[in-house]
Amino acid sequence: MNEISEYQEHMDKAIDWAWEVLPTMAINIVVAVITLLVGLWLIRIINRMVRKFFEKKDYDLALESFLQSFIGIALKVLLFVLVITQLGVQSSTLIAAVGAAGLAIGLALQGSLSNFAGGVLILIFKPFKVGDWISAQGVDGSVKEITIFYTKITTFGNQVAIVPNGQLSNDNIVNYNALSERRDNIKIGIGYGSNIKKAKDILLQICADNENISKDPAPEVHVDGLGDSSVDLTLRFWADTSVFWPAHFHVIEEAKNRFDAADIEIPFPQRDVHMKGKALEA
Repeated sequence: MNEISEYQEHMDKAIDWAWEVLPTMAINIVVAVITLLVGLWLIRIINRMVRKFFEKKDYDLALESFLQSFIGIALKVLLFVLVITQLGVQSSTLIAAVGAAGLAIGLALQGSLSNFAGGVLILIFKPFKVGDWISAQGVDGSVKEITIFYTKITTFGNQVAIVPNGQLSNDNIVNYNALSERRDNIKIGIGYGSNIKKAKDILLQICADNENISKDPAPEVHVDGLGDSSVDLTLRFWADTSVFWPAHFHVIEEAKNRFDAADIEIPFPQRDVHMKGKALEA
């Protein structure tokens, strides 16, 4: 009977404790859920306000995308802390747990921390900006967005390549838009029987007729080598970066057309077969 009485006493205490604690816990849970929903709503509004603010200002697009991403993540972390503390977790306990978890997470996410540091370095030293055409990590394309961990690059085929900032900040990058002008180097072969001076004059005239090609420095043509079946000419000219490719393709096409009209041969690989001995009779 004593054991039953003790058991009943423990049950009564547990029920009394539940009636005292559960209402408070329920209220805390409801408040935490409301805090979470309201917080997410406010974060969306703040992100929208930040985006509109940057749209009105003439800041670097790379800095804008990086700060927007950073602000969004920072607000969500702050909201998480508010929700956890609302559930009754003490701030000191939370700080200790976050510190211990931070050490473990830091070791597990060394790559992500490296990417974050790489993003900061990209913003400070500006090896490229949004809109630049770059070649890096085996990817060629236009920089679409720079976030805190990754850089998004739109390739020539309109595909999006996502490259970690840590690798970008520690490897070679070729920025084709860093300077206002680019120099082209086109090699064209002509036959050994063709007139070299005439071919050079035609190439220089093509450059003179094209408004996209700079006249100062003046284009130049040189004999670059004597191949097995051709005399190799090299045409060099300067053009604004924005019109570089139209000028490049125009010169190649126009060179073919004008060489044909001037009877200047552009040789192509061919093979002569000589038969020795009597022909086989059928």
